[in-house]
Amino acid sequence: MTYTGNVNRFHNCLNELIFVNRLFLLSEANFLPVKVMQTWSLVSICVLLGVVVRWGVSLNSYSGAGKAPMFGDYEAQRHWQEVTYNLPLQDWYFNTTDNDLNYWGLDYPPLTAYHSWICAYVAKMINPEWVELHKSRGYESPAHKLFMRATVLVADLLIYIPAVVLYCLYLIDASSKKKVSILFCFLLYPGLILIDYGHFQYNGVSQGFALWGVLALGLGWDVLGSMAFCLALNYKQMELYHALPFFCYLLGKCVKLGLMGRGLFLLVRIAVTVLVTFALCWLPFLSDPNWALQVVRRIFPVARGLFEDKVANTWCSLNILIKIRSILSRDSQLYLSFAFTLLAVLPSALRLLTKPTFWQFKLALANSSLAFFLFSYQVHEKSILLAALPVCLLLNDLPLMVIWFLQASTFSMLPLFLKDGLLVPYVVTSLAFLFFSIYLLSALEHCSEDELRLGAYHKLFFCLPKMDLAHIVRWKFYISIAAMAGLSIVSAALVPPPHLPDLFPVLVSATAFLHFLGTFIYLNIVQFSGPPSRRSQKKNN
Repeated sequence: MTYTGNVNRFHNCLNELIFVNRLFLLSEANFLPVKVMQTWSLVSICVLLGVVVRWGVSLNSYSGAGKAPMFGDYEAQRHWQEVTYNLPLQDWYFNTTDNDLNYWGLDYPPLTAYHSWICAYVAKMINPEWVELHKSRGYESPAHKLFMRATVLVADLLIYIPAVVLYCLYLIDASSKKKVSILFCFLLYPGLILIDYGHFQYNGVSQGFALWGVLALGLGWDVLGSMAFCLALNYKQMELYHALPFFCYLLGKCVKLGLMGRGLFLLVRIAVTVLVTFALCWLPFLSDPNWALQVVRRIFPVARGLFEDKVANTWCSLNILIKIRSILSRDSQLYLSFAFTLLAVLPSALRLLTKPTFWQFKLALANSSLAFFLFSYQVHEKSILLAALPVCLLLNDLPLMVIWFLQASTFSMLPLFLKDGLLVPYVVTSLAFLFFSIYLLSALEHCSEDELRLGAYHKLFFCLPKMDLAHIVRWKFYISIAAMAGLSIVSAALVPPPHLPDLFPVLVSATAFLHFLGTFIYLNIVQFSGPPSRRSQKKNN
């Protein structure tokens, strides 16, 4: 009887456990859709706020507004629409009586030209005067400004913003709340917003395609990722900043899989995809080799020189002390920049080639783009956006350092914003990004040596007494933000001495250069350290 009673009690307990388990699974199944809906509701709010901020900035001035005869980038984009709509394709990149290349001649790859043609087609239906050949030069009106701003927003909604949303939701290892916070900060990055919706460009298109490529590789869709990045490269040639990490990651993955088996099959598929994508993008220009060669000449303008304006890279900063452009010939400048860029990017690329993980890929993207910005030929101040995109991918891993860099990258373009009359949106968006990113990501709370990945510094400087590096980094962050704020106020409020008209732009570029060089060194050290520990990830999440 005792034995039978025990068996009965055991069965009763087992049945109760099964019932509780089923009840739990049922409640969890009912709760999961609610949780997913809540997440997507928050995502929708973030996207809506991102759109509102973008449209708010678009209400301000733009590059070259009312400044004849050349105007600015706004007129360049409008002029490309005029050219692509009215002229035959073979004349788009050639200097003709109807296409003066000295007046904002088309100097981007074919996808940009096709995009301009599509915009022009819509513009023609709304108001033919906007793209009328010759007569529309320098055209400005509130209605046309509204149209041009809308084209940027539509491109972002179709390409850039969906890629950001999917990356944050599917490739960030964090809680739903943290993912939404990162998404909001990503979309609120002021540098890209001020350039695309203030100054006026379509950087969101090329960056969106590049991000689709990153997303596809992160999900294991290597062929689709290759195609997406080819589209980015065929929209803006500056996407070459990201090309080497894509190449090394995919090649390293193929080698890891085995070049005598699955790896070779993957390599062939990727190669075919790249060739077909490029062929389709360039197809109209391939019927005549001279057409294709002229496009190449236009998109790689070697004659423009080592750098333009006061850009926060090595050569412009060094030019303050040593007049490089006066001392060296143009060819020597080209070879020098090529050598330094190669040396700067090679360690990161080789590390990725031997360790083709997604973590290494993200770091290599940031390091490669920073190496190109700091050392390559013909760099614009706006090119820092190419480094900002991969740095944004690290918001969950290194929040404080990423926020710091993104703030510095926006600050580096201050002279351009002042020139375009964008001081107010610069101040508002920069302060909003700084506040929300630090608050939502708890950046100042999660900045221990482990979370900042500063352990390697102790090994590098073993001869020095042990210091609290996290404390030093926090104070450097405070001082840096104060310095950028002070220089922003001085640049906007004071007039430089007559004998030093470029004093403030030079101070801004030199200060930003120190930030970028420091970030480049830091991220290279992080890349050569181990992968992020689970402990630090849990703390961040």
